[in-house]
Amino acid sequence: MVDQTARRGLLQRLEEDAVICAEGYLFELERRGYLQAGAFVPEVVLEYPEAVAALHREFLRAGSDVIEALTYYGHREKLRLIGKEDLLEPLQRNALVLAHSIASEAEGEPPLVAGNICNTNIWHPDEKKSDDLVRTMFEEQVGWAADARVDFIIAETFSFLGEAQIALETVKAFDLPVVATLTLHRDEYLRDDVQIEEAVKQLEQAGADVVGLNCARGPNTMMPLLKRVREAVSCHVAALPVPYRTSKDHPTMQSLRDPDCGCIPDDRPFPTALDPFTCNRYEIADFAKEAYDLNVRYLGVCCGGAPHHVRAIAEALGRFPAASRYSPDMSKHYAFGKEASLKKYNQDNIKNL
Repeated sequence: MVDQTARRGLLQRLEEDAVICAEGYLFELERRGYLQAGAFVPEVVLEYPEAVAALHREFLRAGSDVIEALTYYGHREKLRLIGKEDLLEPLQRNALVLAHSIASEAEGEPPLVAGNICNTNIWHPDEKKSDDLVRTMFEEQVGWAADARVDFIIAETFSFLGEAQIALETVKAFDLPVVATLTLHRDEYLRDDVQIEEAVKQLEQAGADVVGLNCARGPNTMMPLLKRVREAVSCHVAALPVPYRTSKDHPTMQSLRDPDCGCIPDDRPFPTALDPFTCNRYEIADFAKEAYDLNVRYLGVCCGGAPHHVRAIAEALGRFPAASRYSPDMSKHYAFGKEASLKKYNQDNIKNL
């Protein structure tokens, strides 16, 4: 296990510079054939740990400052849904071991290792018994993460402020730093009818170290809300959009439609046919630069994110991670390049390409 004294903590790093956090493990591992869309339970941690380790390494090479244990949707309710509650603790602990193992491989300052809790899909403001149910789920997850000596906890993708508050209370009871991020769908308020400004203020007042937005919305539809969040709080702010071209009419990846395809079930690209809407690396870099200029220091991508998106964020911030060795250099392309040794007849043929 990595020596905790060898790394700066989350808050110190945020005070000195930005922190990049690569997410998007579920979608990327589904694309690679190691995880099933639908329930999105990360059984891959136990079945193909080498695939998880490989993706950790790729995100680290691309410039992520955080190795996030793949425990998203690895909670008791999700495992109950697929009839495998007995795998809960092994899955959680193995994910944490994997994260630490890859972090220990890093050269220079080790990356931070984060635990993760997320929306349970069973909490509701009108069902008070759900408070105790989700609190118990969070307590066991954060307890395992604390045992593994993570640097902080990511509590994310909450569409109810009430559920986010329970998650935050749980993490603070373990005396761990917490990044608490909310997810807004079509409406610009949470599902318990709380405006985003009020929600992040309440989380900040309750002790969240970082508050912000993640998932559902792409760069175009997250940025206006991000500006409101930044103005509402004085703590550090997080922004992790999905890398999809959402719009005013379709503000979330779930709301996107692709009527021209004619082959997508229910004409809904989410979650397995979003490819035509994917943001390129330049769009993600532009978002990162604009967010950084707003004094948003915790940056990343969520569902759909891939290593090239993470590298784009790092390079937008003036960094040169290991993967930047292979950043594009079109000067040597046979037709689009400018090297003197290239054949002019190929360059002159650009109009026909």
